[in-house]
Amino acid sequence: MKNFKKTFAFIFFMLAGIILGAFIAYVCEGKSYVGWLAWGKRVGLESFAVDLYVIKFNIGLMVHATISQIFTIPIALIVYAKTCKGL
Repeated sequence: MKNFKKTFAFIFFMLAGIILGAFIAYVCEGKSYVGWLAWGKRVGLESFAVDLYVIKFNIGLMVHATISQIFTIPIALIVYAKTCKGL
């Protein structure tokens, strides 16, 4: 149970850092003085279709990372390390 709590807390803080970074990028987009926080790149595989006549499926994975997420993810990891010492 102890390991489950740590894993759940780690996933929570990672997702919180990713979502907070994406939100900051969305808010800062188009602003002249903080617009650089919204700059980012997309990396991955768009969409790959496999057709086996009986079954057809698509595979794809895209990751869009922004500057603000590069700042918020380590902050979330530091907060995780500080708050989850006793778990």
